[in-house]
Amino acid sequence: MNFSRAIKIAPSILAADFANFGAECRAIEDQGADWVHVDVMDGHFVPNITFGPATCAAIRPHIRGVMDVHLMIAPVDPYIEGFAKAGADFITAHVEAGPHIHRTLQAIRASGAKAGLAINPGTGLDGVENLLDLIDLVCVMTVNPGFGGQKFIDMSDKVRRLRALIGARPIHIEIDGGITPETAPLMARAGADVLVAGSAVFKGGSVDNPAPYGANIRAIRTAAEAALGAAI
Repeated sequence: MNFSRAIKIAPSILAADFANFGAECRAIEDQGADWVHVDVMDGHFVPNITFGPATCAAIRPHIRGVMDVHLMIAPVDPYIEGFAKAGADFITAHVEAGPHIHRTLQAIRASGAKAGLAINPGTGLDGVENLLDLIDLVCVMTVNPGFGGQKFIDMSDKVRRLRALIGARPIHIEIDGGITPETAPLMARAGADVLVAGSAVFKGGSVDNPAPYGANIRAIRTAAEAALGAAI
């Protein structure tokens, strides 16, 4: 998996048809998705329950590219091996989810997956700098985690500061929450390269009519790339 700072669109299957996950994963990739984002919630760390390793294992054969697994759970460590065996390419844990995030990131890397670190809107960057040599991705939450379809919280300043901290390191900056063609340019200009979008991708389409997925993905990508072009 070659590192690139090119804009990547990662549709969240939280907004997909739960009865058709395999077909939905194939449809979004066919329509231009770069990664498939899987939001794992436990009803404890966040107020919602979604999927576990068995779901990831079931959809993995339907995903040709990157399966990006975002763990909104606590504790994290007992479940890392299960998600790695299910085929996760990235496993992202929240800095707020436990007292030993350094050990968690070590465990993710030891599992063979790439390690991601997620930070909530109310969390600063103080705890991130000492972890940069252990991570492959930082996920900046632009909503409070737990539900899809929430209103975007502008984290442009945080993303700019994070991008400066990262420097030349091959670390992705991912944005999760409220991404649309209107908000994507803000995050792209600030330094993000992976944009997670749920309802903004899946709205208007279905596995039987996937063309709107492609139109939605292109709209987000075009807006983000245009913002980068304007910033040069």
